[in-house]
Amino acid sequence: MTTAVVERGPGASLASPGRGRRKIKNGVATTVITLCFLVALVPLVWLLWTVISRGWHVIVKSSWWTGTERGIGYRDPGGGAYHAIIGTLEQVALCTVISVPIGLLVGVYLVEYGRGALSRVTSFMVDILTGIPSIVAALFIYAVFITTLHGQRAAWLVSLALVMLMLPVIVRTTEEMLKLVPNELREASYALGVRKWKTILRVVMPTAFSGLITGIVLGIARVAGETAPLLILVGYASGLNTNLFSGFQGSLPGMINDQFTNLGSGNKAYGLDANGNRVLIHNYAPDRLWGTALTLVIIVMALNLIARLVGRFNKVAN
Repeated sequence: MTTAVVERGPGASLASPGRGRRKIKNGVATTVITLCFLVALVPLVWLLWTVISRGWHVIVKSSWWTGTERGIGYRDPGGGAYHAIIGTLEQVALCTVISVPIGLLVGVYLVEYGRGALSRVTSFMVDILTGIPSIVAALFIYAVFITTLHGQRAAWLVSLALVMLMLPVIVRTTEEMLKLVPNELREASYALGVRKWKTILRVVMPTAFSGLITGIVLGIARVAGETAPLLILVGYASGLNTNLFSGFQGSLPGMINDQFTNLGSGNKAYGLDANGNRVLIHNYAPDRLWGTALTLVIIVMALNLIARLVGRFNKVAN
């Protein structure tokens, strides 16, 4: 008894019912994902357009970058965000100086050395920090340094609270970037007699440098706009204060909150003239609010661009 073998050419394979169903499903899935992306893009574009259109005319003035709010009321034109920019940069800089070394070391430990119970506990604690709200971090710092140790509210305490928010971002990014480094590079270094710590320092870290910088910038972007630690741990100052360890200090999120309290009914507000009559006056608080928001967006965007440039010029990573 003989069995006939029927050969199917490429055309018959492409025209099979199963192939056709897969193509239809793929087209439907692509269409749905594209539509979801466009829907998610709508609020982002609307938000950016709103912030830029309402805040652009404020930040183009030179006084915005050189002046402060000292002595400026909600009905007074002018004023600047210089004090808030300096305060935000100082607080984020101190937070970064503390968070980056610790985050990188913890990430390296978990990937290169982490074994046993200590590694599992460390990873578990990082997961806990990832889910902590900013207000909980602020209340913890307040309870330790002010309630228990009887310290004074100051900007450096804000940086400590921001460390708790920035640290897990850096640790998890460091882990993922180090895991992407091929093991062949490590093995080649070990074969040449290079010690493990030097392999990590000279081979693994430079290879993942671009991703590590990206993680650091993501951490900075995560904490730059936080408001809860500012409200709890330091008061808002309308003038310039460069001392992180004494007195109230201005910041961009704090300035947004300060202007928000004077919004009233938009740009229209009522006051009394010299004769005690109720008159309509202009409220400049909304203008400064949108200008402050746009300034914060510009700073975060600039940091992301700098990170991309640093990663592009990193020859080892490329």
